[in-house]
Amino acid sequence: MYRIVKKKELAKNIKLLEVEAPMVAAKAAAGQFVILRIDEPGERIPLTIADFNREQGTITMIFQEVGYTTRKLGELKEGDYLADFVGPLGQPSEIEKYGRVVCVGGGVGVAPVYPIARALKEAGNEVISIIGARTRELLILEEEMRAISDELLVATDDGTYGHKGFVTDLLAEVLRRDGRVDRVWGIGPVVMMRAVAETTRPFGVPTIVSMNPIMVDGTGMCGACRVSVGGETKFACVDGPEFDAHLVDWELALRRLNMYREEEARALAYHTGEGGSCRCQ
Repeated sequence: MYRIVKKKELAKNIKLLEVEAPMVAAKAAAGQFVILRIDEPGERIPLTIADFNREQGTITMIFQEVGYTTRKLGELKEGDYLADFVGPLGQPSEIEKYGRVVCVGGGVGVAPVYPIARALKEAGNEVISIIGARTRELLILEEEMRAISDELLVATDDGTYGHKGFVTDLLAEVLRRDGRVDRVWGIGPVVMMRAVAETTRPFGVPTIVSMNPIMVDGTGMCGACRVSVGGETKFACVDGPEFDAHLVDWELALRRLNMYREEEARALAYHTGEGGSCRCQ
């Protein structure tokens, strides 16, 4: 059993959970993820590792309550236990001394960007971080990102804080301003990551994104998390989750991500008491 040792609400419907999982924490690296199950009849869901503490044997996850299972997960309290907690899964981020790197996080995507940016800084890179959210109240981990970045830029869609606009506006400014950027990481909603890819493409800057397709087993057996990269089928769970942003088939990724929207909506409505019967977990 995996005990929740810390819970914190970072913003509306965005929760942080720190879970006791010593064997996972011993091997965890930036860019990897876990798959958890709340209880015996529950579904298995992937969550990217936002932080890890090898000495305390804990894994930190940050997630947004957007569906049935994440809403149920957000209702758990410190001291509660999870039924399953498997990881670390996926390939770690390729951390080297590249030179000048830019780490872009949108919305809850700031959480998985944080350990990557920290590892890049520890490897001796100059780290420029760009984070954003729809509005100031939804911005997370600002101080944490500032502490491990040489420069931190902030954007909000509505202009309530920092630059009014998108993180890609700031990314384009950095690319034009600095002349040389050696690598870019972008993590967030699929439409944001696609925009990051199109922003860096004219500059020829290698760009890495972390794909978040529908996933079931997380070991490459089911094929549910397949993505098309450079015309080849890849499995995000074992080949990724990070891929070359300029080679991802973004239209296919968006279509697959929206396949179960209706079922997800019915399950959430059932959980909140706004719908009828539902066999979804």
